[in-house]
Amino acid sequence: MLAAGSTLDRRQAACSDSLPGPPRILVVDDEPLIGELLTRRLTDSGYWCDTAPGGSAALQKLKECEYDLLLTDIMMPGIGGVDLMTEARRASPDVAIILVTSVMDLEVAVEALKHGAYDYITKPFELEQVLISVARALERRRLLLESRVRRQTLEVEVASRTRQLRDALEVIQQNYHSTLQALGTALDSRESESVGHSLRVAKNAARLGRQMGFNQAQLRVLEQAAVLHDFGKIGIPDALLRNRTALTDEEEAVVRRHPEIGYRILSGIKHLREAATVIRYHQERYDGSGYPGGFKGRQIPLGARIFAVAYTLDGLTSDGPDRAGMSFEAAREQIRSAAGARLDPELVELFLQIPPEEWKAIRREVDENLRSGNGGRQCALAEAVRRRSAYPALQPNEKHRVPGEASEPLSYPELSPAASEVPYDNPNSEARWGARVFTD
Repeated sequence: MLAAGSTLDRRQAACSDSLPGPPRILVVDDEPLIGELLTRRLTDSGYWCDTAPGGSAALQKLKECEYDLLLTDIMMPGIGGVDLMTEARRASPDVAIILVTSVMDLEVAVEALKHGAYDYITKPFELEQVLISVARALERRRLLLESRVRRQTLEVEVASRTRQLRDALEVIQQNYHSTLQALGTALDSRESESVGHSLRVAKNAARLGRQMGFNQAQLRVLEQAAVLHDFGKIGIPDALLRNRTALTDEEEAVVRRHPEIGYRILSGIKHLREAATVIRYHQERYDGSGYPGGFKGRQIPLGARIFAVAYTLDGLTSDGPDRAGMSFEAAREQIRSAAGARLDPELVELFLQIPPEEWKAIRREVDENLRSGNGGRQCALAEAVRRRSAYPALQPNEKHRVPGEASEPLSYPELSPAASEVPYDNPNSEARWGARVFTD
């Protein structure tokens, strides 16, 4: 027989999570001889065993030490085996449980198994059969724990990979946005007096979109369209864009193709498809005097009407080749007077709710970013733009830079391939409009 000190040492080792050891079994039986018999046989088979004379003592031991398996009699005074099993699950959720009884009661057996018991053994029992049942119960417990660890490890790994993917996508999105901004700056540099124009219009349009309660996805499309609204001018000769004299009708017709050119190029890019639709309508005006379709009022997508206000604000407050930009306070009055003509009167009202200080702050932010080369406009590009502005250049045609002329659409109709073949100059063509992403 082991000395008391040795028994205590073994129990402390068994109850320590940091020390490996044999499986730990708690034998509970109100008949001391049966408890002793089971304990000796299990110990001889390499298990570490502890005993309890009843349910109350067993619960106390379960609170003090972690066991791998609970082998308990059902019929005991006080807390019976089934009740003990329920309490044991609360104290030690991972413990495997085998019930032992002298009464062969099918209902009790079914109830025990329903409550999580691994097996049900009747007295008198063969010790070898008990060992087989114990081994199976412990193996099942081991597999369940390993499965849980694998699942938790997988969940941690998935969460980690998800974070990495989210971070990578965020970087890609930032680079993508910066690339669009740099491209917008490069397009502006073709007309030296308009450097920063597209970026300011994008910020202005986004601010007005927030005033309307647009979500992030809508604001993103609005900014994309604003930054790239003159992308179609890539197909227009510099001699026309930078000519200060009056254009002939033929030259005017060439310049007026740029919304359609921009749409055709950008609509093939999935992430710019909605913005491309806005760009296609960006020269329409509220009173129908725009081009190329001559749409008016709510025939013009909402996004385009928002853009028109943002575009007009920047045009009025920016320096031109032969004039200085006006103050934001004066620009507000000009925009107020354009309500119902070039601009949507409801959007003008929303614009007027935003104090001039906010618009000034937006302009300062963009201009500072341009000077420093931040925000997607790299220093080399900013320097190239500055160098280009110092060259003697052909003067741009002022009639194409009249503030507010290019009202860019921002209520995005989703065009089907069939709809894109419908003649653009038919403002009543329902096929041209389809389902709108932004609706009034």
